Amino acid sequence: MKLKFALMAAATAAALLAAPGVIAKPFKWSSASDIPTLDIHSQNNALGNGVHAAIYDALVYYNSQTFKPEPQLATAWREISPTQVRFTLRQGVKFSDGTPMNADDVVFSIMRAMTKTSNYAIYTQGIDRVVKVNDNTVDFMMKSPNPVLLNQLTELRIMSKAWAEKNRSVEPKDIRTKDETFAHRNALGTGQFMLKEWQPDQKLVLVRNPNYWGNVTSNVTEIIYTPIKSEATRVAALLSGEIDFILDPSPQDLARLRANQNLKVIDGVENRTIFFGMDQHRDELPGSNIKGKNPLKDVRVRRALYQAIDSDSLHRVTMRGLSQPTGTLVAPQVQGWTESLHRRLPYDVEGAKKLLAEAGYPQGFEVDFACPNNRYINDEEICQAVTAMWSRIGVRAKLRTLPLVTYFPMIQRHEASIYMLGWGVPTFDALYSLQSLTRTMGQGGDGNYNVGRYSNARMDVVVDRVKVETDLPVRNRFLTEGLQISNDTVSHIPLHNQIIPWAMKRNVEVVHRADNRLDWRLIKVN
Repeated sequence: MKLKFALMAAATAAALLAAPGVIAKPFKWSSASDIPTLDIHSQNNALGNGVHAAIYDALVYYNSQTFKPEPQLATAWREISPTQVRFTLRQGVKFSDGTPMNADDVVFSIMRAMTKTSNYAIYTQGIDRVVKVNDNTVDFMMKSPNPVLLNQLTELRIMSKAWAEKNRSVEPKDIRTKDETFAHRNALGTGQFMLKEWQPDQKLVLVRNPNYWGNVTSNVTEIIYTPIKSEATRVAALLSGEIDFILDPSPQDLARLRANQNLKVIDGVENRTIFFGMDQHRDELPGSNIKGKNPLKDVRVRRALYQAIDSDSLHRVTMRGLSQPTGTLVAPQVQGWTESLHRRLPYDVEGAKKLLAEAGYPQGFEVDFACPNNRYINDEEICQAVTAMWSRIGVRAKLRTLPLVTYFPMIQRHEASIYMLGWGVPTFDALYSLQSLTRTMGQGGDGNYNVGRYSNARMDVVVDRVKVETDLPVRNRFLTEGLQISNDTVSHIPLHNQIIPWAMKRNVEVVHRADNRLDWRLIKVN
């Protein structure tokens, strides 16, 4: 299937025309956690990616109504051959320091995303190299045809090559270490906003980029982000008028927020699935009372853990209805999802006990269990509830919770036996999930978040076929097969797809997006 290449610059420009006579306003918002880094290729984190999109542009970006890629720093693209795609760059674009952007910056940025310390190789899947044709044109040379290239490019933002070289940030910060590069705490992009200050875990301030190439409908001139871990404090700040918008109001507060005439709440299903991963690599689990073997390597144990979870109770009590229980790794908006994959295994405590006994653990076992406490809706509460559920079958999970900034580096160092993860799908295609989560760890994004080190030979064959298959019906069959293998082998324990409410002052206008990020071009504070 050939990529559909088209010129859409005129439509985009019309959508971004500034509204005359609109009074400029600051936009103050909050959620539970801070961004992990300002380095656009270091930590593939949805909250951070959303903030990065205010400062940095990509070649293409999603339209917030259609979720189709449209021009941003590229104005046109065409297929020279099935493995060569030519992009025409927007002329006259400058970085926020006034220096011009050109093809050298694009080549540098895409190749930077492919380096060893990058966490964004999943988005460069299929790319062999990027070649400068001239200052305003680049060619993407592909290893093989890639049916989701444009979707991948929405998350590959462009950095100044000269700035990175000057500031010793040619390679991204390695999130697994405490070492920092200049690009970790500083930023220089072509986006609508530029960095004024970032005090980690306290405040992030962005201001309008005076050199921005486009016009916007938004009247926001300053963005102030304040991470507030406490749900009660976060809601109190909204009620008092201290902040304008909450990305993640707690389910227990929604009724009174909806009832407040000065506020409004808008909801939508996110393309993010919450699940547990399990260490299926080590021969012995650290901290477990089972010595000489790893219970999590046995599919019967993994199935027992799955079937001991009362997902209906989590949905009703813990999530207060803000979840969609699921049996697969992707949400309904994602290519490859089917209703049969979505169906969960039945909740069955006695059946789970029987499976554990058959696996040789009639008395259960002790196991390390790690969860974030400020990343997903009620993440810590979910893990507390599941700990109690597992205790009913004799599995004594030793729960520890950590903030986002330390949690993700920890699990990527393979230091958790069972861990929680929420996986959004920026490409809206199941390859992104299967390659990241279930492909055996390797190069080019393979298994980059397969931190339980699951490995299945047929899965690897399926994922590698999907990377290059351009016949859509055939490709969909392979996507579904991969998701079914995940279900059958219990590669992970799926819980639910998040339903995301956004709470805000009534004078705030935003467009709710399935990827749970704000479109900075469209925000208005009236």
